[in-house]
Amino acid sequence: MKLQLAILAAIVLMSCGAAVGVDYDKTTDFSQYSTYDFYPTIDSGLNELDNKRIMAATDSILSSRGFIRSEAPQLLINFYASEYISNSRNTIGIGVGGGGSNVGVGVSGGIPIGGRVINQQLTVDFIDAVNDDLVWQAVYEGELKEKAGPAQKEAYYANTMAKILKKYPPKTK
Repeated sequence: MKLQLAILAAIVLMSCGAAVGVDYDKTTDFSQYSTYDFYPTIDSGLNELDNKRIMAATDSILSSRGFIRSEAPQLLINFYASEYISNSRNTIGIGVGGGGSNVGVGVSGGIPIGGRVINQQLTVDFIDAVNDDLVWQAVYEGELKEKAGPAQKEAYYANTMAKILKKYPPKTK
């Protein structure tokens, strides 16, 4: 019984974390790509400051892996986001109960704490610049506090791009 509860708890905890989904063209030789730049007309749905944060995090990660940002790139990077705001899923539970003589009565409820959050789905596309073909795509789902400050947003996007780019280039078998 304890083992079953431990397995169930592990599954629940794993399902709560942000996930990265990846799709790519299996016929593409990703070792041929060494240069990149961002798509000239990015319409991400985010503000300009967040666009700059994503680009800076991407530049940092890719340059540390030996990729070079170039005016004549082999890959063009595009990204876009969809967002919606919801209440935080964190709550404080309050309950009142009573009973006796084999009769019980109870009332409980949850009070949301932590304010509202931005639920974001960020999609990153790598496009072969010569053929204008999508060769790799990642979709990340995460959440950010609605009233996050600049430092929190910078950390969020740095962490997000690290998780996304951890899966690039794909491991071919």
